[in-house]
Amino acid sequence: MVARLIDEDPEGAYGYSKVALRLASRVAAVREAGGFAAYATQRYSEALAEFRAARRMNGGVELWPVMADCERGLGRPEKALDMAGAPEVNKLDKAGQVEMRLVAAGARRDMGQLDAAIVTLQSPELAAGSVQPWTARLRYAYADALLAAGRDGEAREWFAKALEADRDGSTDASDRLAEMDGVDFVDALDEDEVDTETETETDETVVEQAAEAEEAEDSVEGQVGRDEAEHVVVDRDED
Repeated sequence: MVARLIDEDPEGAYGYSKVALRLASRVAAVREAGGFAAYATQRYSEALAEFRAARRMNGGVELWPVMADCERGLGRPEKALDMAGAPEVNKLDKAGQVEMRLVAAGARRDMGQLDAAIVTLQSPELAAGSVQPWTARLRYAYADALLAAGRDGEAREWFAKALEADRDGSTDASDRLAEMDGVDFVDALDEDEVDTETETETDETVVEQAAEAEEAEDSVEGQVGRDEAEHVVVDRDED
C-alpha cells in the first residue's frame, strides 16, 4: 500500500507505513518503506532514522543518496557534501552514483554555489547520447542550474534535451520550455465552460427579449382594443 499510494497520496502511504512499522519494525524492507513514506511527506528527520535502521539491517549502500538528501532537507548541505565524498559512493551502481551527483549539486545550490553545482553535474552520464533511466532528470537539473546562473540560452538547449529523454513524463521540461518561450497554455475545459456560460447567458437574454416583446405586443393589442371600444361608444352616443 505504501508503494501504491506514495506518488498520489503520500500522507496515506505514510499512514500505512506507520501501521507496518508497529507490526514488523525488525524487517529491513518495512523500515525502508517507512523511510520513503516519511521522505515523501518531508519528514526528513524521521526518514533519515528509518533509512539508517534499514541500512544497519541489510548492510547495503543503496540508500546512501537519499540519506544525503535528507541531510539537505534538514538544512545541512555540508553534511550531504561530506557523504558525496565518502567511500560508500564507490560501492553504488551507476544509477546510485548519478543520484548522488544530483544530491551533491543540489547541496551546492543550497549553499549558493551555482557554478560549483553546474560543474558537479558535468559528467560522462550527462554527455552520453544514449538515454538511460536517469538521463532526463540529470539533464533537467543541469538546465535548471544553468538558468539559475543566468545562462538562459544554454538552459533552453538542455531543457529541450531533457524533454527528448523524458519518456515517462518524470519532469516538467515541456512547461519550462514553454515558459522560456513565452507560450501560454489555455485549458480547453475552461474554454468549454466559458462557451457554455456564454451560451446560457445568450439563451437567457433571448428569452427575456422575447418575453418583453410579447408583453409589448399584448400592451399594444390591449390599447387598440380599448380605442376600438371607445369609438363604438362614441358612435352609439352620436346615434
